[in-house]
Amino acid sequence: MNENMMTRIFVTTMLMLAVLTGANAQDKVIDQIVAVVGGNVILKSDIETMNINQQAQGITSEGDMKCEILEDFLINKLLVAEAELDTLITVTPSQVNQQMDAQLQMYMQHFGTESAVETYFGKSIASIKADMQEAIREQILSQQMRSKIVENVTVTPSEVRYNYRNLSKDEIPTIPTQYEYAQITVEPKIELEEENRVKAKLREIKKRIENGSSFAAMAVIYSEGPSAKDGGVIGYSGRAQLDPAYATAAFNLKDDKVSNVVKSAFGYHIIQLVDKQGGKVNTRHILMKPKVSVDAKEEAYERLDSLANLIRKDEIAFDQAAQMFSYDKNTRNNGGIAINANTMSSKFSIEEVDPDVSKIITKMNINEISEPFETIDTKNQQQVYKIIKLLKKIDSHKANLQDDYQTLAELYLAKKKEQVLEEWIAERQSQTYIRIDRTYANCNFNFDNWIK
Repeated sequence: MNENMMTRIFVTTMLMLAVLTGANAQDKVIDQIVAVVGGNVILKSDIETMNINQQAQGITSEGDMKCEILEDFLINKLLVAEAELDTLITVTPSQVNQQMDAQLQMYMQHFGTESAVETYFGKSIASIKADMQEAIREQILSQQMRSKIVENVTVTPSEVRYNYRNLSKDEIPTIPTQYEYAQITVEPKIELEEENRVKAKLREIKKRIENGSSFAAMAVIYSEGPSAKDGGVIGYSGRAQLDPAYATAAFNLKDDKVSNVVKSAFGYHIIQLVDKQGGKVNTRHILMKPKVSVDAKEEAYERLDSLANLIRKDEIAFDQAAQMFSYDKNTRNNGGIAINANTMSSKFSIEEVDPDVSKIITKMNINEISEPFETIDTKNQQQVYKIIKLLKKIDSHKANLQDDYQTLAELYLAKKKEQVLEEWIAERQSQTYIRIDRTYANCNFNFDNWIK
């Protein structure tokens, strides 16, 4: 299997929902079964629609695109067929509904409105959801089976070292320039009068809803959250996925009652329960954020600027200042050192750094303290002021065991998992009933045993 095949399979899995829902609003060709894997069929219309989707997205191939699409479908159906035989793999209605809601929200974010989604697919939201159910169930089965196949794959330090030493010079990955930095953030103070204004407005909106106004319509008009265009619906979430204050209010709601005003890290909300399934709730909300005054911004800037000057004069250490004054609870107890959420290390490539930080950090010297700058806290989307200290810069280089062991270990683990999955596919090919239409007999598949 070539290096890009696993990526193609992943892309195929994500696009299958669009294919099976009738994306592109294209009339399907007269259907015929082009392949059977176990008890699962692949239709000619699936191949044709996927081909149109990939061309529309600019996806190209040096080989035969339809043959590659068919093989991706074959692998996915093989995974589904095996998952359906595994009694330990189950898909619950709650899982399907949660992923369905997430997928519909992605559609609405892309097209802008619910009616635009319906126009594109040529059917109502209810029909789209009905068509999506089986596709989503298969997607979850495929993902769970893939995870189960490789769940016990691990690598040891000796394996990582052996693999590295046997790489040719061209195979050794190049590590991009990486940065390590620490930060101190200060939130501008919000006046009590402004907070009271927002709470009063939300209480007024709640009264209007209780008197018959549509919560969804009010959310579209007034909510400042990203879900506003979806009528405030955020989808199924467990307690751990929600702000603690929001979660407490949401899980205590019954029927379609509207909560009192709730303060979270994001601002102030009123919340309505949409549905509850197991340990998850689907809610809609209206979020309003108190506005920061110009004076409050200036005060925060000056406070942080004074602190930066004290640090530059060595009157207080940066890590001590972070612990004492930073508003960022995720870094202050670590001396302000930022942690890369993708790798859980303190190293960032420039693409992984927050955009406002990236504009500054590439121009800094080691141990330099930046001027205060305004940015948005990615955790709660609030305005903050920040100073950063560049701790270390590691120039782009060929990976080595001493500096890049973790990266090399992750790359080798991914390679080992891919090998295990390839072996599993080859083994299951021989054990599963597979039939492919003769029109695809000349395809140059990556796996040799599809056609028996």
